[in-house]
Amino acid sequence: MSEAIDHIEAYGSHHTDVIVTNDLAAASAFTAGVDSAAVLVNASTRFNDGAEFGLGAEIGISTDKFHARGPCGLKE
Repeated sequence: MSEAIDHIEAYGSHHTDVIVTNDLAAASAFTAGVDSAAVLVNASTRFNDGAEFGLGAEIGISTDKFHARGPCGLKE
């Protein structure tokens, strides 16, 4: 687990990271050790999206570690 977390910290985008596991200790270590805008357990990365968070449709793709952006859809 520590090697995986180190790899994500060194080479990841810090935007969205996911672990798929049925091991609660592994999930806890992952969520505590990964520093990203969204860290998910047993979920798809597609859930880190403006529409999913109720912030409106996205008008572009961002891979930075900027947390909540606020409404950025056409309606807003």
